[in-house]
Amino acid sequence: MAKVKPIPDEYPQVTPYLCVDGAGAAVGFYETVLGATERMRMPAPGGKIGHCELQIGNSVIMLADEFPDMGQRGPKSLGGSPVTLSVYVEDVDAVFERAVQAGATALRPVEDQFYGDRSGQFEDPFGHRWNVASHVEDVPPAEMAKRAAEFMSQG
Repeated sequence: MAKVKPIPDEYPQVTPYLCVDGAGAAVGFYETVLGATERMRMPAPGGKIGHCELQIGNSVIMLADEFPDMGQRGPKSLGGSPVTLSVYVEDVDAVFERAVQAGATALRPVEDQFYGDRSGQFEDPFGHRWNVASHVEDVPPAEMAKRAAEFMSQG
């Protein structure tokens, strides 16, 4: 009998699992905004999604609809989320604009950061927070320390 790998090749070792009120609409949002492709979907009663896997670049996101009777609730039902998902993209400005056009709320505008990324943050229509970024500059450690100190001194 062949040995089964404890970590399958087609899955990263850490995979976020999102609970969403309206998982079908969320899949469409993530496809439109982040270029996600659906790997698989398991339907649940009542037209809900019991489990879905989305591929975004070399990453996977799993998601399902809310099932309050099983203790599964999304961030809007809970009054928000302390978690932010970070995604590197080719064109952060275009992705951020698509997100806002598709119903996301801008939380922090896209701007260049001292550590070499250009990034912005939004909350999707389902209550999940996303930080999107494009790496625009390799910053050497000494310069990073200088910029970090300047940034922190601004309060």
